Amino acid sequence: MSTSVTPASLEAALRERGAGAYVITVGDAGAPHVVYAEVAPRSEGLLAEVGARTAANARARGQVTVLYPARHDDDYSLIVDAMAAPEASGDGSRLRLVPTRAVLHRPGPAPAPSLSACGSDCIPIPLSSPR
Repeated sequence: MSTSVTPASLEAALRERGAGAYVITVGDAGAPHVVYAEVAPRSEGLLAEVGARTAANARARGQVTVLYPARHDDDYSLIVDAMAAPEASGDGSRLRLVPTRAVLHRPGPAPAPSLSACGSDCIPIPLSSPR
């Protein structure tokens, strides 16, 4: 199955998912650190409200992943890789995120294996600025 994806698809996918997502960073020992956070689209990328540990991890290693899990059995998870810029906010920390890659992914064989780079049912999403 070939899926046509428009440049606004990341924006549309973010809008339909809502604000809750998992933000994944890497700690000093190399272990993943996963938190559930409010993540909102902004004109320059995404803004995630996070805690001090997540902000410190992102300061030390700026590559992060945001995961919007599948909502039902036939749904795709939305995975967004991003570069993070931590900043203090009045009530904690937040990350300004600039997406570098986005994909809709679900387990199982690709409907058209020649179109899937990962061998699973994946749909790469062209990046555009979320609004």
